[in-house]
Amino acid sequence: MSTEPEPPSTTENTGPGTPDDAPPAEGSAQTGPAAAMDGGPRSDTPPAEGSVETAPAAAMVDGGPRSEAAAGESAPEPPATDATDPESGADEAARKLSEAEAELAAQKLERERIERRKAEKQGPIPAGTKLSGRAADLLAAVRAVEGGEKPAATVFADPEPAPRPAAVEPVRRPQPVAAEPAATAPAPDTVEAVRRVLAGGGAPEALAPQVAAALGEGAAQALGEDPWQLLRVPGVRPEQADGFARALLGAECAPDDERRGRAVTVWLLEQAALAGHTALELPALTAALGRQGVPDADAAVQSTLAEGEALAFQDALDEPGAAPVREADSEESDEDDEEETGPVRVLVGLERYALAEESLADALARVVNSVAKEASTAWESAAASASGSTAELIRAVAGHGLVLHTGGEAARAEPAALLAAARSLGLRAVAACHTPDGRRRLAAHLNADDRDGSLVTVPGLLSGAEGPGRDAEGAFALDLLIVLDAPQLDVETAAMLVESLPDGARLVLGGDPAMLWSAGPGRVFADLLAARVCPQVASRTPDPGPLGELVSGVGIGELTQVEAPGREIVIVPVRDAGEAVHRTVQLVADSVPRAFGIPAEQTVVITPGHGGAAGTRALNAALKERLNPGPGRFGGFDPGDRIAYSPAPGRTVPGRVVTADAEGLHLSCAGAAVVVPKQRVEQSVRHGWALTAHQAVGSRWPAAVVVLPGDAAQVLSRPWVYTAFSRAERHLSVVHGVEQALAGAVAEVTAKPRTTRLPVLLRTQVPAAR
Repeated sequence: MSTEPEPPSTTENTGPGTPDDAPPAEGSAQTGPAAAMDGGPRSDTPPAEGSVETAPAAAMVDGGPRSEAAAGESAPEPPATDATDPESGADEAARKLSEAEAELAAQKLERERIERRKAEKQGPIPAGTKLSGRAADLLAAVRAVEGGEKPAATVFADPEPAPRPAAVEPVRRPQPVAAEPAATAPAPDTVEAVRRVLAGGGAPEALAPQVAAALGEGAAQALGEDPWQLLRVPGVRPEQADGFARALLGAECAPDDERRGRAVTVWLLEQAALAGHTALELPALTAALGRQGVPDADAAVQSTLAEGEALAFQDALDEPGAAPVREADSEESDEDDEEETGPVRVLVGLERYALAEESLADALARVVNSVAKEASTAWESAAASASGSTAELIRAVAGHGLVLHTGGEAARAEPAALLAAARSLGLRAVAACHTPDGRRRLAAHLNADDRDGSLVTVPGLLSGAEGPGRDAEGAFALDLLIVLDAPQLDVETAAMLVESLPDGARLVLGGDPAMLWSAGPGRVFADLLAARVCPQVASRTPDPGPLGELVSGVGIGELTQVEAPGREIVIVPVRDAGEAVHRTVQLVADSVPRAFGIPAEQTVVITPGHGGAAGTRALNAALKERLNPGPGRFGGFDPGDRIAYSPAPGRTVPGRVVTADAEGLHLSCAGAAVVVPKQRVEQSVRHGWALTAHQAVGSRWPAAVVVLPGDAAQVLSRPWVYTAFSRAERHLSVVHGVEQALAGAVAEVTAKPRTTRLPVLLRTQVPAAR
């Protein structure tokens, strides 16, 4: 590695920016509910790495700073809106759906279909099962309206639709898309009633809209009867809800209140989901309840289960030598009928993620079992024309419904070759990437004739804005789906994708297992690799050059000294956070453009968290002052500002501000025009010269500047370093202030474990493939 590309010349003294307030000491006393909720500092880390930051009122009550490394956190998704209202001229409205609205509508339909399927399922889904019943009828009706075949009122008035051919998909034309609408605003009367209850308990009245949205029409009464329902508002912590409850209930408020136990249990499960878990083991949950001051943790869990606010599971363990446990019989059974079972673990989780994980396992089993295992002559001919791991991948896909492919950036050429081979065989094949930039990089491996309609993004495919669309049964009209960047799939997105595959379709999940996991709950790709229920093809195509050598070493836990004759890798030592910000601005604005010809707009800055003296907020403030100074007249933004737009929790799209008007903030994101309503700007748009690693995953830039201030030492991990370093295509500068902690993190700090059920579910659904 070399030193900095050029010695500093004259630079602007931008300063480090204003650090966030320090959090209160853990366990510190509160002077009252108002102080507990009004005086708390804003969280350093938003609800998800690369996701939406909570609204100001929620941030005001957050309990203190968090780092990106603790993440996988995501804000609640706004409820989907019905795309076809038969009483309001839906025939016209459906054709004008924005991409984001269509995505929300598709997600709503998918979740309804998953829940219906779970309710009707009597056992593992056999091969050949397709969508049927009311879910199929509803989706066919929607397609008929979208295609203009029938008026909406006529279609939805039919109580029992007759079998119909596949509805014609409406022609999709490029058009500006608006941000998905915010959840329907609660009624003013409801908000005002909640405001009075909050004022009575000394809580910030600004929380009223969020409480009303979370608790619904009877929010004021529900909050008055159970003050701990305040925990349903993102950012509110148990100690803050306790202060509100004390002020509201007086002498009736007690730590052993059953209502408090239930609310804290649900809150802990939601926090676990934000950290990536789909469930918690019962001992871990009860221990966490004890730390939150719940006297009888077991009773709190049982009360939560009895109220249907969580679900419990018993998963068998494959642990040789483990002592068997006794399984309690139902109420109808006699005690003498108890029988010994193998070792199990008891887990508790929220219904939303439990259903998604079980539906994903069912759908994967269907994919594995519904494809003929014999390879055709045409497939063998395609494999013979390839070589190495590409030929191995083609042969695996020829004989199996589900295949996993692992490799780095250069390995993307192999699924690209598979896509071209499948399309040459006349198959309906599509490759989906995590971001538009990932789609661009995959397209570089294909000829122009292979690109039309075959490369999509995962959100675009699910919404129907990209790809082949769906047939009358709700399945994708394709024979092969290749999903790249698979480590970024959370359980809900993965379930929607796999549930949408028709019987007989093949699925290839590809990606780099060394990357950070998804921002949402689950670790789908890692669980599938561990479960070994299908063929796994490891690419033998290494990433080239000094950057490829450096990143490959990090992936195996080694921070090696790499020769970089072209100064592809530069280390910039700094003493403190202030110097880190100053040197970062100098690199982006002066040194990198001068030494490598890479303009500032093609350089990304990556730092571990949003808060602190060298987090994204401080760095973006300094970079804006240098690169695009302005008063921030559009809600803190000016035309030309680089931004990070989060259309949904866990998704980040880089872009640029164009202008603003009465409709909202106009952005250009990945070549598409986006309009963000002004009421959503603060939640979903932030400055984007500096990003976290989770915000940057899925995209690459010609140059990357990775900032490692001294206070980042404790949050670094091997996946974080691997992801951050691999965002650079030509040049990487490391602003280094953590000394030996970087090498230690690469060698010793692996990904934080996540509690999931997918491997166990797959072992029961696909026993023959173990």
